[in-house]
Amino acid sequence: MLSRGSLPTVALLLAIVVTGCSAPPLAATKAAETGADLRPLSQVKPLAEPKNHAGPTTARLARADITGDKPVVQRLPATITDHQGTQVTVADTSRILAFDMSGTLAATVFGLGLGGNVVGRDVSTGFPSARNLPLVTVNGHRLNAEAILALRPTVVITDTTLGPWDVVLQLRASGVPVVVVDAKRSMENVGDIVRQVAAALGVPEAGESLATRLAADVEAKKAEIAKLAPADPGRKLRVVFLYMRGQAGVYHLFGKGSGADSLIGALDAVDVATEAGIEGMRPVNPEALAKARPDVILMMTKGLESVGGVDGALQVPGVAQTPAGWHRRIVDMEDSQILSFGPLTAGVLDALARALYAPGDAG
Repeated sequence: MLSRGSLPTVALLLAIVVTGCSAPPLAATKAAETGADLRPLSQVKPLAEPKNHAGPTTARLARADITGDKPVVQRLPATITDHQGTQVTVADTSRILAFDMSGTLAATVFGLGLGGNVVGRDVSTGFPSARNLPLVTVNGHRLNAEAILALRPTVVITDTTLGPWDVVLQLRASGVPVVVVDAKRSMENVGDIVRQVAAALGVPEAGESLATRLAADVEAKKAEIAKLAPADPGRKLRVVFLYMRGQAGVYHLFGKGSGADSLIGALDAVDVATEAGIEGMRPVNPEALAKARPDVILMMTKGLESVGGVDGALQVPGVAQTPAGWHRRIVDMEDSQILSFGPLTAGVLDALARALYAPGDAG
């Protein structure tokens, strides 16, 4: 059964806020270039002392699109037991809907080479190949039953981060196969999500190939980052992820288990929220934030815009009292990318590493 009780606390926060393959390997993800080629991360010149850098930076993916070659083998019908223990049989993948809070699931379907079968998108799915698909969410992250049913999906892949759940139950009651995958998003389970989606779509071999490739890409990127970051623990960047929606008066920091901790760790930095023992997400406590002394504040781009940019962020209690505030050291990245943990993961790490350790190196 689908259950609200399984909704992660971080996703619950986001849900209530209005936000505006070549073979081999099978189904390898290809990325369309959105900007000039950058020199490899291993060749950029890092800051001599990252803690002392002043000024904001926007992290941008060099290649932001997701496509993949159509899987060579697809076995349908596929009968799987989903993350909630429900047995689901998928017989037709000609009209796929994949939606979740972070946009991971649709991105994964595209990475598996079945993007041409996707008929709609959630607001968090914003990469170029999917951008013109009709939205199935309204007022930010609220599912629109009429919009979904109008698209006549033959299979729905989701998790427990979007609601109202009556909409999902209505889809299942109408006979649409609904597959619920793990709602956790982190650096550690990117491959697991890929495998769950691939199994549901009858392309497990393509899923294994893509998962293996993404893991290798991420590990290679982390190795490059380790050479950029200061080796001395005392010189490691201290980073906090702040989620802000100024129009709604929402100011939260993300800690252990939020996904932000995994991202910051992969960037060879110190997640000060986890260090302080903060689990999931919490409202910003000005005194605690100042005491944590972050050198850098990570934010979503629209979140930063919602508070009036860097100047507005500095007005949020506690921010101006941090080293990051003193240096105006805020790094923002597109909302649909920074915590997506899907096929673009290695690229997200690359972009953020450049913003943290070599912001003046244009590549």
